[in-house]
Amino acid sequence: MAFDPTLLLMGAVLVVLIIFMVRNSRKRRRDALEMQDKLKVGAEVMTNFGLYGKVKKIDDVDNKLVLETSPGQTITVHRQVVARVIDAASSGPSKGEAVGKAVADVAMNPEKESGKLAIDPQFGERVQKPAAKAKPSAKSSTDKPAGSSK
Repeated sequence: MAFDPTLLLMGAVLVVLIIFMVRNSRKRRRDALEMQDKLKVGAEVMTNFGLYGKVKKIDDVDNKLVLETSPGQTITVHRQVVARVIDAASSGPSKGEAVGKAVADVAMNPEKESGKLAIDPQFGERVQKPAAKAKPSAKSSTDKPAGSSK
């Protein structure tokens, strides 16, 4: 059997793939344990479906949480529904949320934002369109029209 470099390359790619899979699973496990450590009574959490609430009770036997969504309103959810624990330091809007708010402001109030760019015309200002460049014709003066036989 002869040495086949393609087989060696495929084996190397397989080993690299397995290494990345193991690293990713370790990272996920570490993040899950870290979140479970932060998950305590009184913690502010966000669920997978976007509901924010404060943890009022944790049932370790049934893996359930009681969340208070507003004063006096509680819901019971499974423990795995919690997507993240909200830290007091990160309670401000994220970069994506800030950009989304800016886009929403422009969409809702376009007159507020118009005219702020240098390329925006002011109200009532006429803007001349750039003149189209004349293309030189491919016909020469010796060419005759198609219907002419003279």
